[in-house]
Amino acid sequence: MKRRIPGFALALSLILAGMAYTSIAIADNHDSSDTGFAPDDPGLAVATFAGGCFWCVEAGYEKVPGVVEAVSGYAGGSVENPTYEQVSSGSTGHTEAVQVYYDPDEMTYEGLLQGLWRMMDPTDANGQFVDRGKQYRPAIFYHNDEQKRLAEAARQELEASGIYDKPVVIEIVPLDTFYPAEQYHQDYYKKNPLRYKFYTFNSGRYQFIEKVYGEDYELDFSKFRPAAR
Repeated sequence: MKRRIPGFALALSLILAGMAYTSIAIADNHDSSDTGFAPDDPGLAVATFAGGCFWCVEAGYEKVPGVVEAVSGYAGGSVENPTYEQVSSGSTGHTEAVQVYYDPDEMTYEGLLQGLWRMMDPTDANGQFVDRGKQYRPAIFYHNDEQKRLAEAARQELEASGIYDKPVVIEIVPLDTFYPAEQYHQDYYKKNPLRYKFYTFNSGRYQFIEKVYGEDYELDFSKFRPAAR
């Protein structure tokens, strides 16, 4: 028999997870000068996505075949060169986002879109899991008309699948400017594995994804490699 968690305890756990995310970031805010995180390779393609906490989305994409680098940052706002403190306050209009650098000969944009669905909740436009507010809203920031077409087709297909109980509302908007986040946010899941695991487990993110996809939780990315077409 499954053990039930009292409502108060669950609520407290979620609050603590949210506090941990903010306090950990502030406590580690010691170096924001290095913004050269993107790989210097003109043969790579670039895509930009938002799915709540960028630590989680970055970690997810860096496991995708063909992805060379994923950079945490901010997109969709109106303030130039925003800091984490500004964005997390919700005052700049940005959302936490990740810019993905990938080899188009190894992975398609469609594959990245399908991977996104396994990292977040596309039915929640007001945040993601324990992180609430427009600064954590999900989004697909397209770089060109082809990405826009593919993103809209993928969203329509996802909506038609009926896999969610609520409408798919993730926005698809043109990318204006992407600002890399401070250095301490980059590869956070590698540099602070215990803190990262504590945050992600208590956020409810992966429990939600496992519930939605069940046995299909692990995506077979080989289906989305160009050679398989």
